[in-house]
Amino acid sequence: MILYIKNMVSLRCKLCVKDELRRLRIGFLKIELGSVNLTKNITADKQQHLKERLAKSGLELIEDKKSILIEKIKGVIIEMVHFTEDMPKTNYSDYISKKLGYDYTYLSNLFTAAKGIDIQHYIIHHKIERVKELLQYKELNLTEISYMLHYSSVSHLSNQFKKVTGISPSVYNLRNQNRTWNLENI
Repeated sequence: MILYIKNMVSLRCKLCVKDELRRLRIGFLKIELGSVNLTKNITADKQQHLKERLAKSGLELIEDKKSILIEKIKGVIIEMVHFTEDMPKTNYSDYISKKLGYDYTYLSNLFTAAKGIDIQHYIIHHKIERVKELLQYKELNLTEISYMLHYSSVSHLSNQFKKVTGISPSVYNLRNQNRTWNLENI
């Protein structure tokens, strides 16, 4: 049995789900972003109990097929941008379509109607969040980050970063550096 979970977007969410499944003594094989593969079907009572427990953490069991598909789209994008060392070099639309087994136009229309943002902009926002994360680690420079996330150039990354955040990556870095410096001097 597979359960689909809304708002499951990080490793912390996966740990939360894992804890709740163990507390309720529900066996599972695999926990992924947006879904849990259980060892066997569970009763409606146990499912309701799990639903209530997950809601306390901001997670939601979903049963509507379209909502499930939207969560799968989000999961593929989040996995691709945040947890894959080498992002796919193919067109994102082809990648998502192949990964989910649906026509991209259908996925795109469904996602846009439900979320009010198209898939491309959703990807961009996640890529910028990833850039921020990588800048904070200070292990890679902007050129390396640009290459890693498949931007055509550092300029392209910088322009997109500024469009989304309102500031350039260098200003972001400077603000982060000042914040860290201020905390170290306390």
